[in-house]
Amino acid sequence: MTAHLEALRDHACLIVHGPDQPGIVAAVTALITRNHGNIVTLDQYSDDPESGEFFQRVVFHRTDLQAALPEIEADLDQTLGPLRLEWRLTDRSIPKRMAILVSTSDHCLLELLWRHRRGELPVTIPMVISNHTGVAEDVRSFGIPFFHVPSQGADKSGAEARILELLTGNVDVVVLARYMQILSSGFLEKVGAPVINIHHSFLPAFIGAAPYRKAKERGVKLIGATSHYVTEDLDEGPIIEQDVARVTHAMTAADLQARGAYVERAVLSRAVQWHAEDRVIRHGNQTIVFT
Repeated sequence: MTAHLEALRDHACLIVHGPDQPGIVAAVTALITRNHGNIVTLDQYSDDPESGEFFQRVVFHRTDLQAALPEIEADLDQTLGPLRLEWRLTDRSIPKRMAILVSTSDHCLLELLWRHRRGELPVTIPMVISNHTGVAEDVRSFGIPFFHVPSQGADKSGAEARILELLTGNVDVVVLARYMQILSSGFLEKVGAPVINIHHSFLPAFIGAAPYRKAKERGVKLIGATSHYVTEDLDEGPIIEQDVARVTHAMTAADLQARGAYVERAVLSRAVQWHAEDRVIRHGNQTIVFT
């Protein structure tokens, strides 16, 4: 266990979501207190205090947390169930297992691998999967297993079946670090874990090949990136994080691409970290992010 995760021993994260009503905060804090927990941080949001939705993230410390979890979970069911509140409780010292899918562009992949090695991402990386072999040596230099799964032609079913074979039961989240393949609805139904994607924010204005060349020709003044959860609707899933950078008329298409890669790395890293730390609550096609 890394020093960062060791510091989180006996720390739990509780996510609460449901119809807003009086008494939720009192019920949650009283529950933690009677289960001998001490609240470390508490964030909450209501989109309408009269008839809206309530969202809450609470981190608390409880000595011997692992042994106490069944009792706390039973108390949560009994207390929050009648209030029609959904909840999720996690042990913060247990990192999420994150698989990375990538094609030929390596900037987002290497950023995640580097931050993971430095202990900045509370995840383990059991595998990197690519439809090309160009990043294999870099991945293995980080001591992480690399799997090559070719995906060519219109029929991607064989490749998706192999990827599902590798992922099923082995990961808690999948990150598309510039994986240039469209995942089928069947894959998303079977993968059993949320999928996070990154793309340049020119979409949908500059879809298709050479978006930075098209952006240069259009004379854009801002470029950016968006990280979102993947759904059946291409690039329309709930947004986790976005950022932009200013550009000028003097920059070439290659300059724009380099600046865009920098923004993509930062945006994806933040999105992955916030997801891994249970800071993101999905609500329809939106997210509540407690940063």
